[in-house]
Amino acid sequence: MGEKKKYTIVYDRPSCIGAAACEAVDSLRWKIADSDGKADLIGGIEKGEEPGTFILEFDEDDLEKVKESAEVCPVNVIHIYDSDGNKII
Repeated sequence: MGEKKKYTIVYDRPSCIGAAACEAVDSLRWKIADSDGKADLIGGIEKGEEPGTFILEFDEDDLEKVKESAEVCPVNVIHIYDSDGNKII
């Protein structure tokens, strides 16, 4: 069996409006913060050059669930890229 394809979530937290649709779809990856009502990407790492932008790598087993959480976001702040840097969502 070959190695699983890798993908990356790029999340623009400052633009989140706290609709909680992502958490409703994938509560293992998203949680609404008590402090400001915005979604936190569980396990996400903040990128240095863009404060508030979080990234998280995952593999193809989780792709459908992650895509669904991105698709239900009303402000489109959850982006998914493949390992070649091509934007999926």
